[in-house]
Amino acid sequence: MVKKDEKEEGVMMFFNGVTEKMPLFTKELIAGGVAGGVAKTAVAPLERIKILFQTRQTEFRSIGLFGSFSKIGRTEGALGFYRGNGASVARIVPYAALHYMAYEQYRRWIILAYPDVWKGPVLDLMAGSFAGGTAVLFTYPLDLVRTKLAYQVVEPSKSIVKGLVNHEQVYKGILDCFSKTHKEAGLRGLYRGVAPSLYGIFPYAGLKFYFYEEMKTHVPEDHKNDITVKLVCGSVAGLLGQTFTYPLDVVRRQMQVQQVYNVSNEKGTLQILLKIAREQGWKQLFSGLSLNYLKVVPSVAIGFTVYDTMKSYLQVPSRDEAMSGAASSHTNNETSSLHS
Repeated sequence: MVKKDEKEEGVMMFFNGVTEKMPLFTKELIAGGVAGGVAKTAVAPLERIKILFQTRQTEFRSIGLFGSFSKIGRTEGALGFYRGNGASVARIVPYAALHYMAYEQYRRWIILAYPDVWKGPVLDLMAGSFAGGTAVLFTYPLDLVRTKLAYQVVEPSKSIVKGLVNHEQVYKGILDCFSKTHKEAGLRGLYRGVAPSLYGIFPYAGLKFYFYEEMKTHVPEDHKNDITVKLVCGSVAGLLGQTFTYPLDVVRRQMQVQQVYNVSNEKGTLQILLKIAREQGWKQLFSGLSLNYLKVVPSVAIGFTVYDTMKSYLQVPSRDEAMSGAASSHTNNETSSLHS
């Protein structure tokens, strides 16, 4: 028993030594990546149904949420709810890692560059927007692959994939989808639909952080560190941001599977948005939004909980402490430059 305790103490000392030597941005990357992966896997079944609602409205929207769950379970089994989740997690881990880290980094850079700027929610709006755009640009091909895989509806025989028309291909997995997409349309094909993603993520990410920080200013001081309060604020902020930008998410999904709809590659975001509204009705631009609400609340709740836990586990300093360290480093660099 004593040896076991000594062994555990030795492991903890080793871990603490490793984390102390880690740069701040590395800790933020790890915390954000773990939070994103856990949250995304927890809501994967709802994400699969949402994508089918957005892109197969006739087949799935007509039978509703519970009917769609029943159909997927009957035709594909339990694993059907996680079709495309491998690509989704492969995307969300680097995306969430970059998003959280970039947000914190942009926030510090803005304060250092403009020390007189008002350190309120507007700062979080700017930092969140830039961070969201940065994360999307680096991880978008994985989002495209995730959507293509989730779009396929496989019959029990595994030999027939429904909904495929003309020369659309059946993808066997993440690497196969990457390979075939790149072979068909090159790098441009891997970024099909990135425009509405950027249009959507800039306001969404910015508004999410804006609403979150604004709501926290109304929380009593003795409750600001309460994890439950943070989760509630984050969930409401996510819902508000998602509502304002959801139509762009629908456009993005349909652009990603546009071969099925015979949409010309030359058509831009606005033309496709108007086309959907004209041919399918304005309600289609909000197709799956109620389901997305069910997904966002637990996703944001789990994400914030895991992120805060990981930051504590990795000994990430508070923002004020990190800002003081960055400011000292900035001042030392300027002094060194003057002396040289």
